Amino acid sequence: MNISMNRNIQKNLDKASAGERLTFADGVALFDCKDLNALGKAADAVTRRLHPKMYRTYNIDRNINYTNVCAAVCDFCAFFRKSGAADAYVLSREELYRKIDETIALGGDQALLQGGNHPSLKLEWYEELLRDLKSRYPNFNLHAFSAPEIWNFVKINKLPLREVLERLKAAGMGSLPGGGGEILVDRVRQAITVNKCLTDEWLEVHRVWHQLGGRSTCTMMFGHVETLPERIEHLDRLRQLQDETHGFTAFICWTLQPPATPPSPLRGGGAGADGGTDMSRIPPAGSFEYLRTQAIARLYLDNIPNIQSSWVTQGLKVGQLALMFGANDMGSLMIEENVVASAGTVHYLTLEQIKNAIRELGYVPRQRDVFYRFVDADSAPCV
Repeated sequence: MNISMNRNIQKNLDKASAGERLTFADGVALFDCKDLNALGKAADAVTRRLHPKMYRTYNIDRNINYTNVCAAVCDFCAFFRKSGAADAYVLSREELYRKIDETIALGGDQALLQGGNHPSLKLEWYEELLRDLKSRYPNFNLHAFSAPEIWNFVKINKLPLREVLERLKAAGMGSLPGGGGEILVDRVRQAITVNKCLTDEWLEVHRVWHQLGGRSTCTMMFGHVETLPERIEHLDRLRQLQDETHGFTAFICWTLQPPATPPSPLRGGGAGADGGTDMSRIPPAGSFEYLRTQAIARLYLDNIPNIQSSWVTQGLKVGQLALMFGANDMGSLMIEENVVASAGTVHYLTLEQIKNAIRELGYVPRQRDVFYRFVDADSAPCV
């Protein structure tokens, strides 16, 4: 890296630290920075400017995968099953009640309800599910479904997207998770998935949800077939939508967790055939790649207020380090997680470990809800 490039990178770091917006070219250039400490220092400066108080947050919730049946094929997913598979399931109401009761007993205030793109469940089934849970647990947030699932509802029911979201909101859907984002570039999405919404469709689900007054998170899964400029393209699409709607509360990124063996069958021909990608052969992206990408995301996403650490994929120590590389939130206690675990990555932390990770960096741990309001201080905003 020559002196001129060094100066340009430092200029970009200073620019973002001061609150100036980075251009697309600026973002791409930051991946030429080999000084991880410099990236972290700049990202931490942005975080401290956005969150000047000595609080760092966490929440308590549970991932409930209400079904593992999915008509889509994602080369990285070891969790999904096709209809008729011996281990395909749709959870009973009683099982859902039990999981939510356990979550509340542990101090949780929401469940992330996600499944696959089920090929036959109709919109009325989801409305009944939401109404039932909301009537039984009126103060419990249902962080429900994902953009690919919502788009699947649209296709199956042949209804306008806005009507689908209006009906789900009326039934009790409280917020929209950012799952299924992967990389928001169609070249990448078409290389690693089939029968799943593309970039504009994913963004449109969030756009309309925001227009209806809803809030959502956004995500990025990287370290597979995308290029570095495509990571910035992904961030840029999120930033553009946030400029328009201001509906994203937080951004979460993580590295591909390659399945131990290729999911099978894939795309009718197995992993690596007919356009499929054998993700089990992709070397896992390490902690350096995770930390630098999160730091660059914090520098680039100047209009998204919160960044979550992904200790679920990275483990305790790197998850804690993420709080020095742009994150202001340790994410969830994650009482239950199935999708990442299906790929063979299993990290579990206790609530005290999460709090201690925050305390060791000199911050005060505070519990918050999905809207980033403290749950222990009259719903005050986390600033």
